[in-house]
Amino acid sequence: MAVQRLAIIGTGLIGASVGLDARASGARVSGWDPDPDALAQAVERGAVEPAGSLAEAVDGADLAIVAAPVSVLAEQVAAVLDASSDETTVTDTGSTKSHIVAAAGGSSRFVGGHPIAGKEAHGAGHASSGLFEGATWFLTPTTETSPERYALVHGFVGELGAFPHAIEPAAHDELVALTSHLPHVLANVVVNQAGATRVEGHEPLANAGGSLRDMTRIAGANPRMWIDIFLDNADAVRAGLAEHRRRIEEIEAALARRDDEFIAGWIGEAAANRRRMLDVAYGDAGALQRVQVHVADRPNVLAEILQAFGAARIDIRDFELDHVSPEQGGTLSLVVSGEDEARRIQVVLESQGYGVVVSPVLEDLDEG
Repeated sequence: MAVQRLAIIGTGLIGASVGLDARASGARVSGWDPDPDALAQAVERGAVEPAGSLAEAVDGADLAIVAAPVSVLAEQVAAVLDASSDETTVTDTGSTKSHIVAAAGGSSRFVGGHPIAGKEAHGAGHASSGLFEGATWFLTPTTETSPERYALVHGFVGELGAFPHAIEPAAHDELVALTSHLPHVLANVVVNQAGATRVEGHEPLANAGGSLRDMTRIAGANPRMWIDIFLDNADAVRAGLAEHRRRIEEIEAALARRDDEFIAGWIGEAAANRRRMLDVAYGDAGALQRVQVHVADRPNVLAEILQAFGAARIDIRDFELDHVSPEQGGTLSLVVSGEDEARRIQVVLESQGYGVVVSPVLEDLDEG
């Protein structure tokens, strides 16, 4: 690894995960966090060597990564640039970029960054080596950025297993508003609408199907983090909501005039766009098969199934568990590539007494 001495400012999930990978590659990693408990947790995980101050952490570092919360990120980036020498390149991991890049004041040593990786949990206790494997990692160099500094960060990100992708800061903020921030807003809106509604005395949330659970999985996520993200990227989120409102009004008008032709085209466009998204994630989306099996709510049931797949060397591309209740258990959905692999899973599961349903992912859009 070209980076021999790394400083991590902010030792939560992202910072600690970077530290685990960097230390595994032989780098010396010094960490500091204004929260002593967060730093202690990262030290306990073996992600960093503790520093007594921000200045101590960045002293002699080849690269300093600022992984602080969005609310204090700009302040921390400026502090790291002030405290570090000209030999230290500085980057960050914030989910918005325009404000952060501006805070760097045109420094040639700063390269904005944003890994598209993480978990619903937070904190160093949930950090993991390999978190960034295969992830997109946005980099936002400006005309002031030194090419050598950009090359250093680009190379470091690649060695973490991520795919670095250069983008203008404003374009980044508009892009993530659409692909991340707007979905979080809409998930909250949908689940709050369901939660606030009664239909002739019936409770929608008590009768929720897979569609509502799937669409609102990210609802209610870490308010401390998401308040800061929404406010920091408010202009781009508001623009996304305005376009969303226009599209909602289109389908509302089509329903009012019972325009089946428009609705068919609208659904077809969505299917094509979803396929494009799955092609990026999995390759040939048309080959993907979904295998669904009902499982009881009991200890070790998933471990038993997954161990059987491992013994049969079955390649699972993705999976999720839709839990209904302790009494009813849930549905385990597995995604594999190709009908042959789906049949192999079916044989394994049926040999253990499970009933199995197999369907193409692109035709398995909704339960209605």
